[in-house]
Amino acid sequence: MDLQTAEKKVVNLQNLLNQYNYEYHVLDRPSVPDAEYDRLLRELLELEEEFPALRTADSPTQRVGGEILDMFEKVRHESQMLSLANAFNEQDLKDFDRRVRQAVGDAISYVCELKIDGLAVSLRYEAGLFSLGATRGDGTTGENITANLRTIRSIPLRLQKEVSLEVRGEAFMPRKSFESLNKRRAENEEEAFANPRNAAAGSLRQLDPRIAASRNLDIFLYNIADTRNIGVTSHSEALNFLDSLGFKTNKERRTYSNIEEVIEYIEYWTKERPNLPYDIDGIVIKVDSLDQQDELGATAKSPRWAIAYKFPAEEVITTLKAIELSVGRTGVITPTALLDPVKVAGTTVGRASLHNEDLIREKDIRIGDQVVVKKAGDIIPEVVNVLVERRTGEEIEFQMPTHCPECDSELVRLEEEVALRCINPKCSAQIREGLIHFVSRNAMNIDGLGEKVISQLFSENLIKDVADLYKLTYEQLIQLERMGEKSVTNLLQAIENSKQNSLEKLLFGLGIRHVGEKAAKTLAQQFETLDKLKSATHEMLTNINEIGEKMASSIVTYFEQDEVQELINELIAAGVNTEYKGPKLVSVENIDSIFAGKTVVLTGKLEQLTRNEAKEKIEALGGNVSGSVSKKTDLVIAGEDAGSKLAKARDLGIEIWNEERLVEELT
Repeated sequence: MDLQTAEKKVVNLQNLLNQYNYEYHVLDRPSVPDAEYDRLLRELLELEEEFPALRTADSPTQRVGGEILDMFEKVRHESQMLSLANAFNEQDLKDFDRRVRQAVGDAISYVCELKIDGLAVSLRYEAGLFSLGATRGDGTTGENITANLRTIRSIPLRLQKEVSLEVRGEAFMPRKSFESLNKRRAENEEEAFANPRNAAAGSLRQLDPRIAASRNLDIFLYNIADTRNIGVTSHSEALNFLDSLGFKTNKERRTYSNIEEVIEYIEYWTKERPNLPYDIDGIVIKVDSLDQQDELGATAKSPRWAIAYKFPAEEVITTLKAIELSVGRTGVITPTALLDPVKVAGTTVGRASLHNEDLIREKDIRIGDQVVVKKAGDIIPEVVNVLVERRTGEEIEFQMPTHCPECDSELVRLEEEVALRCINPKCSAQIREGLIHFVSRNAMNIDGLGEKVISQLFSENLIKDVADLYKLTYEQLIQLERMGEKSVTNLLQAIENSKQNSLEKLLFGLGIRHVGEKAAKTLAQQFETLDKLKSATHEMLTNINEIGEKMASSIVTYFEQDEVQELINELIAAGVNTEYKGPKLVSVENIDSIFAGKTVVLTGKLEQLTRNEAKEKIEALGGNVSGSVSKKTDLVIAGEDAGSKLAKARDLGIEIWNEERLVEELT
């Protein structure tokens, strides 16, 4: 066969197989038997083997899994993948509805979707071709798992239109696939997966794509990252647009005009969820109008226009056999219940947090009790209550210790705290937990340095503090159990890469008391270098909006310690970056603009600018764009159909502009 004839044959087979694949995996309406699909696929494979130049990225043959990867590279999402706030009861839903209506008025419709229990992923397409797929990660940066996602047959490798966009979805393992997988694992004397979600996540994080290909995963797409250029005005229209491109969306979605109908939908699926061929753990409720979504905005973590209702947790009864104590990185002593292992919401649970001594006393929890256990939000096991009527008299009351279980220092209870705390700065447990925090994803993000490896390094006296991580050598690491040449090389490279992190990662990793991830970024933006932050006074810190008295005192005290100064010097000597690398704050003193130093609120529909464009332009001119109107608001920009925010601005006597005035001032 000559090349020209082969090319025609290959294109025909690719188109035919892609169509059959779409009918089977997306429409659930196969038009040919599996044997016919397999025969055509073999024919295509043989042709592509004979004529390698004809093999394309969107060929059905590329779904079987390719070369084994060395590691997953990090990729940045085009826009942040936010997590959803949770609702656990009817009142939470009504509160959400009330907040939405107060912000945008009563002309509301909600889209309800099943919350698939899987792994959130982002897919990127260039001119209609699947180019990149990534995990959610921290919402800003994920891991490139393109090779594994290609093996999911419901993900189109070529769209039905040549568009470029980034879409989000939930990859999952259908129940039938899960049962088949665990059956095979049992036959091979391998440990079974606890639930389909863990199995799906584990499959997509395999470095060998052939493993993912063998596990029959599926996906539902639920969002487009940027809808500005596709001509839709609502979330429901965006989902229909995804359908038109050949994506698989969940057809159980419904649109309602009030929260009572939403609650009825939730009640229906609470009963019907066992009859689905896949697992769901709740219902997602979204404001349908994209303009209203823009007006509602988002917090640092979650959109204000959506909420996830979580199904009530399954409760089971088991025996509390013992109470174990652990020491956290800040010295807090946390009691944990050791239970007779029992299955709860799909996983076997043998431990549950008891939080603190007061909770143990309040619930009268004793060793040997029969207790009711559930998973809070279907995730964290907790003891709900004790079955006092089942006591035999042999149960033992638990007494919290007076000394640290790790270093034997006397424990203290600080003023206004319920927790007992070890305040010995040399307590080995606190140092170990601090190291685990330092390398975690939201801090220095050092791949390969998990809890087990850190504990191993610590017990072998190879590390005493975070600076020692940067002194580790190949010779030291290769001696450790389960550390081969490749693992050691990758780990040392990950440690080296972490030196380039922006300052906020280091600040969060250092574990300064009261300084969380958001505060760390604020401090890094304000001071730009660690050296300037170290010299900051209490007054300088409290002058920053988000820094309160407690946090300011904690920061000053932390940097006054000689041990901290020594640690920082060691980190600098090792080459760890101590400067902020993100977008710098605009200095309003240097800006000649009407917006400089002012707090501005955008409300209503803008015609000439998108809300994001207006926000970026105002902030570039020294303004601060807020999502809500208050006494601190200096200016409100009111577009068409502006609602409660405009009314509140009038009540407070705040200056109000229309869009024309805004555009005039921006140009």
